[in-house]
Amino acid sequence: MTLRWVVFDLDGTLVDSDRALIDPYLKLGFTEADVMLGRLLVDECERLGITVEDYLAHYDSASVQPFPGVEDVLRRLPRWAVASNKVRASGTAELARLGWEPAVALFAEDFGGRSKYLQPVLDALGVDAGEVVFVGDTAHDRDCAREAGATFALAGWNARATPEAGDVVLATPADLLDLGVGLLAG
Repeated sequence: MTLRWVVFDLDGTLVDSDRALIDPYLKLGFTEADVMLGRLLVDECERLGITVEDYLAHYDSASVQPFPGVEDVLRRLPRWAVASNKVRASGTAELARLGWEPAVALFAEDFGGRSKYLQPVLDALGVDAGEVVFVGDTAHDRDCAREAGATFALAGWNARATPEAGDVVLATPADLLDLGVGLLAG
């Protein structure tokens, strides 16, 4: 297999953001058990009866940090992109704060009101799904890759990621570099 592009999910894959994503809900009076991570923010806020603006007023992107090894891998990849359900303002702020410059970064607002999917990213990159590995940490990420026809790799460095039969499981971000000879080619 010759994979030429890596598309990453952001939260739970590139960055350890669980605490930052949950804290606004706690500050608004909810418990961790009330919160369902991985949903579109607008949907989760609606479910809980709060506004996105209230949530974002309590969100602290400065507490979001890369998983160990991620920054080294990103420096070594000549071509990578991001597909995230995160609100664009938060996502772009985190990318800028970390000094990361993906070729394409699409966020919740870019997917037409539905959860992220890969076709808009593939279109923006001008590539076929067969050239892409999508790295994520959730069942939704796995489904995104399957729906598009891309290779899926589970971010096994996130302890919350649950492998399924047939998954390519990456124990560390560096394991990604072993997937395809084209990833490091210019």
